[in-house]
Amino acid sequence: MKTALFILAAAIPALAVDFDQDIRPLLQRHCVECHGEKKQKGELRLDAKVFAFKGGHEGKAIVAGDAAHSLLLQRIASADDDERMPPKGEPLSETQIALVRAWIAAGAVWPENAADKAAAVDKRLQHWAVQPVRRVEGASIDSLIAAKLAEKNLTMSPEADRRTLIRRLSFDLTGLPPAPERVERFAKDADPKAYEKLVDELLRSPHYGERWARHWLDIAHYADTHGFERDQLRPNAWRYRDYVIAALNADKPYDQFIREQISGDVIAANDPQAVIATGFLAAGPWDYVGQVETKSDMLKRAARAGDLDDMVTQVITSTMGITINCARCHDHKLDPIKQEEYYRLWAVFAGVKRGDREVDSAEAKHIAGEKARLTEELAATRAEIAKLAGDGLDLADMVGAGVKGRGIDLRTGNLTTGKLGYHRDIQTNRLQRIEWPAEVKDTERLVSWVFVPDGRNPVPVAAKQEVKGLPATNGHTWDVIRNGALNAQRSTKIGGVDYAEKDHSILGLHANSGITFDLEKIRQSSGLGAMHLTAALGFGADAGAAASRADFTVYVDAERSFQRLKMRKDEFTHLDIAVPATAKTLTLIATDGGDGISSDLLFLGDARLVPQVEHSRLSAAEQERLTHLRAKVVKLDASLKALPEQAKVYAVVSEPKPAVIQVQRRGNAEDLQQEVQPGAFAWAPHASSDFGTNATPEGERRRKLAEWITQRDNPLTRRVLVNRLWHHHFGQGLVTTPSDFGLGGDKPSHPELLDWLADEFLCGGWSLKHLHKLIVMSSAYRQQSVVKNDGASRVDAQNRLLWRQNPRRLDAESMHDAVLSTAGTLNPAMGGPGYRDFNFTEAYAPIYDYITPDKPDLLRRSIYRFVVRTTPHQFMATLDCPDPANLTPARAQTTTALQALTLSNNEFMLQQAQSLATRIENETESRAAGIRRAFQLCFQREPKADELNAATHLVSEQGLFALCRMLLNANEFVYVD
Repeated sequence: MKTALFILAAAIPALAVDFDQDIRPLLQRHCVECHGEKKQKGELRLDAKVFAFKGGHEGKAIVAGDAAHSLLLQRIASADDDERMPPKGEPLSETQIALVRAWIAAGAVWPENAADKAAAVDKRLQHWAVQPVRRVEGASIDSLIAAKLAEKNLTMSPEADRRTLIRRLSFDLTGLPPAPERVERFAKDADPKAYEKLVDELLRSPHYGERWARHWLDIAHYADTHGFERDQLRPNAWRYRDYVIAALNADKPYDQFIREQISGDVIAANDPQAVIATGFLAAGPWDYVGQVETKSDMLKRAARAGDLDDMVTQVITSTMGITINCARCHDHKLDPIKQEEYYRLWAVFAGVKRGDREVDSAEAKHIAGEKARLTEELAATRAEIAKLAGDGLDLADMVGAGVKGRGIDLRTGNLTTGKLGYHRDIQTNRLQRIEWPAEVKDTERLVSWVFVPDGRNPVPVAAKQEVKGLPATNGHTWDVIRNGALNAQRSTKIGGVDYAEKDHSILGLHANSGITFDLEKIRQSSGLGAMHLTAALGFGADAGAAASRADFTVYVDAERSFQRLKMRKDEFTHLDIAVPATAKTLTLIATDGGDGISSDLLFLGDARLVPQVEHSRLSAAEQERLTHLRAKVVKLDASLKALPEQAKVYAVVSEPKPAVIQVQRRGNAEDLQQEVQPGAFAWAPHASSDFGTNATPEGERRRKLAEWITQRDNPLTRRVLVNRLWHHHFGQGLVTTPSDFGLGGDKPSHPELLDWLADEFLCGGWSLKHLHKLIVMSSAYRQQSVVKNDGASRVDAQNRLLWRQNPRRLDAESMHDAVLSTAGTLNPAMGGPGYRDFNFTEAYAPIYDYITPDKPDLLRRSIYRFVVRTTPHQFMATLDCPDPANLTPARAQTTTALQALTLSNNEFMLQQAQSLATRIENETESRAAGIRRAFQLCFQREPKADELNAATHLVSEQGLFALCRMLLNANEFVYVD
């Protein structure tokens, strides 16, 4: 038998193997099911020549002339059941295997037939979304919709009444309900242009930008915290949010709007608003642990990979509607986008990091220069004071009893050089005596007590001595009080001076800790009388913790001599506190600022007790000089404090030398393949997708990408944008997948209308307001939303042909804002840092505990809410407010019992229902007038007769509050129309 097979195998190569007769049928019968047009396991396709010789993710399947290195032969001839192909059914016969071997060895000649040639033409390149935008002459929104309806023998519905129209317009364009008086005026306005004037009025409103910024921030997945495990604050992110609002209100051309957000710091480096615009690239979540804290290089590479993926996905998906992230692990399964092209986009952002940066570089340089000048002058002045008055006594040296790095354990009073961590089980307000080692002489034992204050009660600082006026603390603490830097301290500089250097000292007091020095003993050992406590006060925390707070208080005996509350981690000050000759104790206390102890690495630089002038041996001239210098210190310190804070924004931080990007096999950051150059995908052929080389400066790469996206011939950018606007005006887009215009997305219901709008958008100078007006002025937009038409419902139940307007429910933000507006409690203040409707506790994983807003600062529009990623606002989340960790092109809309319970019983809703009742009582003089006013405010109409009777009965039995609560929960309030 073996002899026969050997003879057969030897004989076949001598014969001419006919591909079409011997090989093609074999591939079709045994291989194409798993490796054909519909399915490509291992990214291998064997139904056409162009793909077969390309191979799959494991390499070349067919190596012409080299059967031994052809994976196809290896797999079909394998004796291993797990490797052999085909995996199901009978394996290929020895004869069939021998035919394949002979064919490959002979050069793998594959004559192309019609099917091969057809397969070589990628039909995906003809996809409608990447074709040039076509001008539809003589058309309009209504004519194009009417033409589609006519194909199904349908027509548009009648126009909605004026009350419905003004309510619809107001919510669509401003996100707020119209005032009853404005509704009444519009309803009675006989001017044929009354509707158009109303549209213009609403588009001019500053509330327009607030409303439409919310839609853009959804696809930018903006929030005010990082997300992930350590969901830390981004106190400067809000400037990007305000940029979006201002840009929309100013009707900034959309192409400029996009260019600034991708490369504003490059194209207009001296324009603060253009710099702020790049907050778009940093708006998404950021893994602080993976990017900063982890010691694992592998985890850092993985975190960085996720960061780059987020940036690329956000930019391409939001502007061009392409699911580019699908190509991270392999060539896109649906769209003709190669994995290499995806990583070329990574290369565009390879030099981009997220972080706080100065908004105005010129102003920042000026402020920094002034700060450096004043700090240098202050240091020189303090040095001269020290030289005249004597260096004084070093408090840090007293704490460590002469040993650098040694400190006092607050739990035991023992001296230790160990780096201790977090303590939460220490009894507060308990004086702990110092356990001095035997080698410390009695004259060097100058610290009396240490303690952890709670601030809620009088705090003992010495025997029979208590102090008041401390802020409340959580009673937790960190490390010891140390002669030197604290455990985990990141910086030893205050005001540009490094106090870890020679001839300087550091006294570290992490919150919450207190220490009392024995002044009587200090005077006995030094011979000094009246003294001054001088020091620099600052923090050694990471720059990312700048927004957190801590306090520092100094007591001389029981008198509070200095207190600085809620001091930011990027702030500092200088102390110069008089210590009378009669004082017995000096107490220093660091507390947590009310937000937990994380990063409260407070320390004193060069903390010294220096003699008063009158107790030194100075000449009259020297004493006068010393007095002058101390006055100068006060003046310089005041000048330092008066310097304005450098405006910062959480945005793009550019690195001068971007990393070289390599393709990651299967998206694995540890399995790197070929290097790539910065660029994009060629599927959109409107312009070159090459953006330079790896030597091209970082900013230039982003500029070229921005220009490629906004190039006037790019058909995707304009189509995607006009579809997004249509989606928000009609509840669904002409393409129902607003962020997927690829082959996996929906086809446009009205392709001609989509292109007409895209072309009109360009002709209108990329004006969003122009496009809004075109849409809302159309008869299609003004149709009734609730209309009985059984025939149309049968033909087009989903209303894709737009034979009526779509009834829409208020989204979470509009619901929140509408309640405040109706109740008369809405604070109209615009811009600035987001309001924090939560109690914040700084910890390793910060704690956000939401509260019921009860003051004007917390009753602003929801666009100004401080958005937390990992702790969603319960009220907003219940009403389908999206997760800011994800891009949200179209919000989910659910109807649940929990929503009804929330709107009926949430403390916010009850509070606002009461405010509405109070408003109505203040604005009306009778029960009947109050009931009518309630309907006007909530529904923008008068009550019907039966409603008036029912409401009168309810108010007489349960009061006006019950009616207000009911109206705020009615469908007519919750739905736009």
